[in-house]
Amino acid sequence: MEAAEGTVNGSVDYKGNPVHRSTSGGWRSASFIIAVEVAERFAYYGISSNLITYLTGPLGQSTASAAANVNTWSGTATLLPLLGAFVADSFLGRYRTIIAASLIYILGLGLLTLAAKLTSVNLHDCRSTKDARLCAPPRFQVILFFFSVYLVAVGQGGHKPCVQAFGGDQFDGQDPKESKAKSSFFNWWYFAISVGITVTLIVVVYIQDNLSWALGFGIPCVVLVAALLVFLLGSRTYRYSAKENRKNPFMRIGRVIVRAIRNRRTTPPAVPSEEDACLWDRCSEQFKFLNKALLAPDGSLEDQNVCSVNDVEDTKALLKLVPIWITSLAYAIAIAQTSTFFTKQGATLDRKIASGFKVPAASLQTFIGFSIMIFIPVYDRIVVPISRGLTLKPSGITMLQRIGTGMVFSVISMVTAALVEMKRLETARDHGLVDLPKVTVPMSIWWLVPQYILCGVADVLTIVGLQEFCYDQVPKELRSLGIALYLSIFGIGSFLSTFLISTINRATSGDGQESWFANNLNRAHLDYFYWLLAGLCALGFSAYLYFARSYIYSRERAI
Repeated sequence: MEAAEGTVNGSVDYKGNPVHRSTSGGWRSASFIIAVEVAERFAYYGISSNLITYLTGPLGQSTASAAANVNTWSGTATLLPLLGAFVADSFLGRYRTIIAASLIYILGLGLLTLAAKLTSVNLHDCRSTKDARLCAPPRFQVILFFFSVYLVAVGQGGHKPCVQAFGGDQFDGQDPKESKAKSSFFNWWYFAISVGITVTLIVVVYIQDNLSWALGFGIPCVVLVAALLVFLLGSRTYRYSAKENRKNPFMRIGRVIVRAIRNRRTTPPAVPSEEDACLWDRCSEQFKFLNKALLAPDGSLEDQNVCSVNDVEDTKALLKLVPIWITSLAYAIAIAQTSTFFTKQGATLDRKIASGFKVPAASLQTFIGFSIMIFIPVYDRIVVPISRGLTLKPSGITMLQRIGTGMVFSVISMVTAALVEMKRLETARDHGLVDLPKVTVPMSIWWLVPQYILCGVADVLTIVGLQEFCYDQVPKELRSLGIALYLSIFGIGSFLSTFLISTINRATSGDGQESWFANNLNRAHLDYFYWLLAGLCALGFSAYLYFARSYIYSRERAI
């Protein structure tokens, strides 16, 4: 159906009426949505960035166990968006899902603050009485803590896939001016949330390490409450997706796959009618076996229960993402280390930058944010215009080229991390600190900055590229799922990282040998682990390159 002049096709206002381009959407509406996402990232990184320190500190876990718990929680948090996307795309819609998820998020943060407060009281009693039995937190407090962080993961699961998709919905991809703005939206979206992440790494992490864990968890809770109120203020300006197809999108996709399997032995008529031939011509050549979903059991296309061409093409669009999704996992495994072993490395080094002031080890992650904040404007304002002139593409380089370039930077970052760790171990040996893990290694913490910066540049290219790719190349009704698929790459990557760490820990700790991940990092071998990750990233990039070169962009969403 054609949109009336001045209205946006496929979008309605908050009352369900056709929405006018001049009074809705665009950067004005997107700014409200970006605000709530900045607050959500502020809250999420207020937990994730320093979680390993809390687990090895107040909760008393070993380094390997804490890293495994962090990766398991992080993996769960980035897989739950698949469930959140299903709920949003099938039932509630993105707007209502964001509100419901935010309320769950706030509840989880509130309980987490309570758990941290109870644990701090327990630690105070431990220090005052010097009773070792009181130093281990009671089982109830441990259960409350993990219940709280996983409740936060549930809230994030509903929040994360919907907010970015809802922000993208505020720009009309069919309008030339808004189409360019939409491409920039994904860049500046990541810039804004990087600001939020950087602030939490500077402010919240310092509060957690030096003042109070309860206060450090409570501040993100208050910030998220304020952001939810800001998000609600923009409700009258948002563009909401019109329900053009009343069928459940997941049911449509599932039906295509089921019917294609059932009709696998069915053949179309040898001499199709003119109408049937026209229908077949509209089908793409990829995944041709799915075209069988267009057939009735007798081989004709006249059954009312056959799937439509749009349903078949939408299913193909999702399946085309699978090779890209799989080959991006190595990148996700490498990036998972920035909040675990990178942080533990930093904790062993000289962190003094001024008299009496120590940089919290987790705050080094701010260099990822700083590099993102510097590189995104450079990319959007310099790299894209130059490459646009060379390639004549609106985005300069394709989304897949952007993703692949970031993967190359991830390999370089892991090689850099391995070399720096070798230097750290050598310094510890030279100063006789191998068996003194609590003594600071006389090596500046600034040695770790290059690996963080390289990870930040890789994020700008690969993560932002994956966000836009997964949003752009899926059917319109499944864009929340598209964002969830992008997030699930990092969820599975975290789980694979956990599996890798556990397997290596068991394999290298037998026969009286020190594990690669020994609690005493001066006897551990994180350098070996980083070399392994560099090899995995290089292998993953090679496989990615093979599939990316043969990828055919969806016709209606090509860039």
